[in-house]
Amino acid sequence: MTTKSIPLTDELHAYLVGHGSPPDEVVRDLAEETRSLLPAQASMQVAPEQAAFLTFLTRLIGARQAVEVGTFTGLSSLAIARGLPEGGRLTCFDISEEYTGIARRYWARAGVDDRIELRIGPAGDTLRELPHERYLDFAFIDADKTGYPIYWAELVPRVRPGGVIAVDNVLRGGRVIAPQSADDRAIAAFNDEVLADVRVDAVMLPVADGLTLARVR
Repeated sequence: MTTKSIPLTDELHAYLVGHGSPPDEVVRDLAEETRSLLPAQASMQVAPEQAAFLTFLTRLIGARQAVEVGTFTGLSSLAIARGLPEGGRLTCFDISEEYTGIARRYWARAGVDDRIELRIGPAGDTLRELPHERYLDFAFIDADKTGYPIYWAELVPRVRPGGVIAVDNVLRGGRVIAPQSADDRAIAAFNDEVLADVRVDAVMLPVADGLTLARVR
C-alpha cells in the first residue's frame, strides 16, 4: 500500500489503459493520424485514459451543455461529445483551421458532429459571446497556458452550481514546483488562483500531465 500515487512505467500504463474502456477504431485512427501528420505537436493530444475519463465524467454529472477551450485534432472533444445525451451540445473553441479540420472528420466518423459547434478565433474573445448565465454543466480547458486565467474568468460565472470545470496540464511535467518557462510560471500562478477561488471546490489529480477538477459552488 502507498499514501501517494505511484509512477507509471510504460508497461503499467498499458495495463491501466487496457483495464478501462478500450479505445475503439475511431480513437485509435485519430491518435495515429495525429502522430503521423503532426509528430512535433502530437503531445498536445490527451492521453487515452484521459479521453476515457472525460467521457465517463461527462456522463457521470449528466452534462448536457459543455464547452471545450483548445480542441487540437479532436480527441478530447470526441470523448466529451460521446458522453453527452441526445440533444446535448458541446461548443469548441480553437484558433486552428488545420488542426480542427482533422477533428471535424473524426467527429463525423464517430457520428457526434451534430452535437458539436466549432468556433474559430481567440478564445479570450469568443468565450465572451456565450450567454451570460449559469447554464454550462461541464467545461474543459486545454489551450495556451498563459490564457488559462482568462478562460477561467469567463467560464466560472457561466457554469451552474454543481457543474464541473476540468483543466489539463496543471503539473507541467513536474515543473510547477520549479518553473522553467513562461508557460510553467503561468500554470503555477493559475494553480494558486484556483486554490484561492472561493467559488469552487477543487482537486488536482495526477492523471496524465495533471488534471484539476473544480466543482462550482
